[in-house]
Amino acid sequence: MNGTPPVRMGAFAPLSSPGWAGAGQQLLAGMELGVRHANDSGGVGGREIELLVRDTAADPRRAARAVDELAAAGVVALAGEYHSVVARAVATRADARRVPYLCSSSVLDVLTEQPSDWVARLSPPQSRGWRVYADHLREAGHRRIAVATQDSAYWAAGTRILRDCLAPHGGDVTEVDMGTHSVASACDALAAAGVTALLLLAGHPEPALPLVSAVRGDPRLGHLLLGAPAGQPELEGWEGRPGAGIPFLRYLPEQLGPLGVRVGKELRERLRSAPSFVAFEGYDSIAVLTEALRAHGADRARVAASWPSLAVDGTRGPIRFSRTPGSTVWQWADAPVQVADRDPSAPDRFRVLRSGR
Repeated sequence: MNGTPPVRMGAFAPLSSPGWAGAGQQLLAGMELGVRHANDSGGVGGREIELLVRDTAADPRRAARAVDELAAAGVVALAGEYHSVVARAVATRADARRVPYLCSSSVLDVLTEQPSDWVARLSPPQSRGWRVYADHLREAGHRRIAVATQDSAYWAAGTRILRDCLAPHGGDVTEVDMGTHSVASACDALAAAGVTALLLLAGHPEPALPLVSAVRGDPRLGHLLLGAPAGQPELEGWEGRPGAGIPFLRYLPEQLGPLGVRVGKELRERLRSAPSFVAFEGYDSIAVLTEALRAHGADRARVAASWPSLAVDGTRGPIRFSRTPGSTVWQWADAPVQVADRDPSAPDRFRVLRSGR
């Protein structure tokens, strides 16, 4: 715009294997649309926003190196990431480099070991969302559940949250380690465990999708409710029968407002499919950073200092940041939480089973 240099933002998303590229593409589509809208409305003080995108491939070390690279390239702020352990690496490095980072779509409660004024987050903490999910299971009559899990700080934290929520009501959690079990032996373990629900705390597409197929084809396990609190059934690869009837967490309100409806329509055209909550998180990340830059200038320290004073109309509701109990970063405390599933009679249609905040 007017020959002035652009304002640079860094963006992180898993766009290649072993990252979940489908989620990364949704996230990036939202961020790119947010930049386009910001530039169409004047950019930042007449300067265009330029998005410098880095593929994390779900690798924390690669992401940390990218923070250094983007800091050296002069970005004024960072946004994005889907995988929680990668977002933690980005947050830790961004804090060390004094570059403001808005985490879009990752939920590990502890993003930085020490309190940071440089990091804020849109997605709700895992402990809040997964408690809503545990309440849904309990009220549906599920006390004895199994989790098919892999070695990850994210899955381990989720298992602890479920145990803590179910134990006071007489519930228990049986772990089936997919690092040691084959799909067939996992089915044997589930049949012997006497559980009524199986939660998929494991990677996509392997071993989660083969396990879904095996459980549904095993007559011993026909009574099991399949669940996926990490949100897999909303995303690519779970369309149709694979994701049908599997409750999952997503971060959308019951009804989108006018901005959300308009953005959702444009995202659908861009993605050529229905946008997930991850795409809306991407868009809202850019909307928040654009407002911070317009109000406080393209200065890293002033952007970071602005978190508690920002008030932004996002696609999913008004966004404000505060220090919530147990969090080391600035948090959108009112991010919406839903338990939803794909309607088995029409798998392209989603049903909202529970809403919470």
